[in-house]
Amino acid sequence: MKPLSLRAFFSIVAIALLLSFTSSSAHTHEKFIQCLHNYPHINSSSTTSISNSNVVHTQTDSSYTSTLNFSIQNLRFENTSLKPLVIVTPHQVSHIQATILCSQRHGLQIRTRSGGHDYEGLSYVSEVPFVVIDLINLRQIEVDEKNRTAWVQSGATIGELYYRISEKSKTLGFPAGVCPTVGIGGHFSGGGYGFLMRKYGLAADNVIDAHIIDVNGKLLDRESMGEDLFWAIRGGGGASFGVIVDWKVKLVSVPSTVTVFRVPRTLEQNATKIIHKWQLVANKLDKNLTVRINMNRVNSSKGGLTIQATFESMFLGGVEQLIPLMEENFPELGLVREDCTEMSWIESVLYIAGFTNGQTPEVLLNRTQSNVLFFKAKSDYVREPIPEVGLEGLWPLFYEDEAEAALVQFTPYGGKMDEISESEIPFPHRSGYMFHIQHLVYWEEKGEEVAQRHIKWIRKLFRYVEPYVSKSPRAAYINYRDLDIGVNNNKGYTSYRQASIWGLKYFNNNFHRLAKVKTMVDPLNFFRNEQSIPSLVSKGRK
Repeated sequence: MKPLSLRAFFSIVAIALLLSFTSSSAHTHEKFIQCLHNYPHINSSSTTSISNSNVVHTQTDSSYTSTLNFSIQNLRFENTSLKPLVIVTPHQVSHIQATILCSQRHGLQIRTRSGGHDYEGLSYVSEVPFVVIDLINLRQIEVDEKNRTAWVQSGATIGELYYRISEKSKTLGFPAGVCPTVGIGGHFSGGGYGFLMRKYGLAADNVIDAHIIDVNGKLLDRESMGEDLFWAIRGGGGASFGVIVDWKVKLVSVPSTVTVFRVPRTLEQNATKIIHKWQLVANKLDKNLTVRINMNRVNSSKGGLTIQATFESMFLGGVEQLIPLMEENFPELGLVREDCTEMSWIESVLYIAGFTNGQTPEVLLNRTQSNVLFFKAKSDYVREPIPEVGLEGLWPLFYEDEAEAALVQFTPYGGKMDEISESEIPFPHRSGYMFHIQHLVYWEEKGEEVAQRHIKWIRKLFRYVEPYVSKSPRAAYINYRDLDIGVNNNKGYTSYRQASIWGLKYFNNNFHRLAKVKTMVDPLNFFRNEQSIPSLVSKGRK
């Protein structure tokens, strides 16, 4: 018999290992599902049985693909092979408790998904056998206008929360993000930027209670979880500590009339100098006024391409108050009354989210985006103004082919953000920062080669701005997840030192306290992913 070539031998070994893994995974997930159905705390008290076809979705179910894909917000991860063995879409707390305990019993990891906006897909992608807890059915919102609070379940979206608040009051709002399809669970637990940030801080700054299911399957509120854990889940990434079911938030006052504008300026209209001046004043403006900048390439009116900076703003007041403020502090923009529109706060939410064609607030209840694309993002923080020469060196990058749909966004700090200690919650980026940068590149064409070209481009952009951004560490924002800055060993033990490579960038001096809380509530590191808080329990003990 002719001997096998080395290549053929390894091919046979690989196939055998794959078949073994597939068989093992199938056996594991069957045992897991059996555990769910037999779990004693479930069927005795449930209003919806976990055996209901609308709760548990396996890869052989007709509902599996549509359930998985519905909340995928980045097409980079739509066709990956790293899919969950089972998706659980709980209708009640007991379904989550059973999933946590049965996953531990049968060696499966858990990923929790609320809106699916994790920039690296960590809420529904993993290299190890795992289960997704998709909170899409847990989206109840109860607004208490009298006490100016609301309970909101983690599966609700920002848009749904805004809409429910506006149903009850025209002068109450909440300081959260711009994109209405972002899920509450991830947004709140990572911080939560928005146009009310300079007035009222982050979404996480305005959380006053929560319910979390811990590694033991216990449902805890603020009192029973203790202040350390309550501190950790408000900006430290909730998925490291358990499954957060809902949040109690304090609502904030908004005037009956706010003013918005969106003013574009190209390089030919002196955009570089205007951006430079913006850096000097944006974080010092009245805290009722937020002006951010979106920079991208556009077709020039003179032919060819140019860079456009769009100055986008929301002011908590009328245009008669806004114009003098801008004339005094930022005359370089040349804002005039004709640029401005007065409206209600909820209408400003629609405007800033891009709904400018007369849509009603009901559009905020739509959980799907109309244009889901492939994208890669990064983030930075700035302490000193980027000089004009630094901005001028940035523009040529936008003329490269991969930058056709690239965006760089500057969001100003100051106001309330300067007044909150960096240790108040895990989110540390407070006083001393002038503004935050989000770097984004989108593309539409499928294929790994196309993806890598665009990712290479944004990494080059990231290297270019390094001299102008924060250092030691180069800070990053966990809600703009970026695995380039460091990852855990998801298949094995990760030391605190290794996790610090990325952890200090997200959390700075708060990272060690987060690890201590993790060790207290989940010492064996069950709730983990590529950028989860590590336990301080040693490898030997684990």
